[in-house]
Amino acid sequence: MFNGNKVVDFHVHLAKYEVFCDRAHKWFAQAFPSLDAYEAFCDTYKDPDEFIRLMDEKGVDYSVILAEIAPLTTGIATNEMVESFCHGNPRLIPFCTFNPYLHPDMGESLKNLCTQHGFKGVKLYPTYNHFYPNDPVLYPLYSEAEKLSIPILFHTGSSIFENSRIKYGNPIFFDDLAIDFPNLKIIMAHGGRGPWYDEALTMIRLHKNIYIDVAGLPPQKLLEYFPDLERFAHKFVFGTDWPNVDVKKNIEKLNKLPVSPEAIKKILGENALEILGL
Repeated sequence: MFNGNKVVDFHVHLAKYEVFCDRAHKWFAQAFPSLDAYEAFCDTYKDPDEFIRLMDEKGVDYSVILAEIAPLTTGIATNEMVESFCHGNPRLIPFCTFNPYLHPDMGESLKNLCTQHGFKGVKLYPTYNHFYPNDPVLYPLYSEAEKLSIPILFHTGSSIFENSRIKYGNPIFFDDLAIDFPNLKIIMAHGGRGPWYDEALTMIRLHKNIYIDVAGLPPQKLLEYFPDLERFAHKFVFGTDWPNVDVKKNIEKLNKLPVSPEAIKKILGENALEILGL
């Protein structure tokens, strides 16, 4: 908790991947004094018990743990790895992933992962895996997620990683999804970071089922990117893109924004808890 408010970090990666692409590995390591220091940090926090202790230290109540299968750009953290990491701890919320070029029958697979393996949501990486979010091939997945009432978190906006193609990250594509799946919970990670903050804000303004996750954005600049943050505070969720960020510092910076305490409460955790059904 922070100042009596529940905190949900909606955007957390595993400290250790099965495979890390070189540029992604270096990007995560840049926040540490040396590569050895980064590796030691990862070795510590690949243990879920140690990670829970870190959450307590930083004031985080729940963390959404994301799988990632993006061999062209970042690396591979499988659904199985996320399931194992989160198993038995209700404060760790597992999100599975799909790469549409590698995973057939995504709708049926999602049903199995949620009902038999405890997954609570999905993370998709259009810019890393090179697909448009409104491609009909994904519609069986969206249909099943809507039936299960689980959220889908999408990477949007820019990315520094080699082989990323940001044309797939424009929030405008979620207009189709929100209309075709009006009860699907759609969260835009990074809020269209870079070229498309206005498009992201338009999507949350027009559609009741679309939200913005602020991971990867400097909290002190959120009002610059989203001047209507106060008005639409019920449509934003806190996230950090851990492990290359100090979560507590981000919480403190967010808390210093000149918006109401009610808005801060919603963004830090209240909205996420509602989305997740917690």
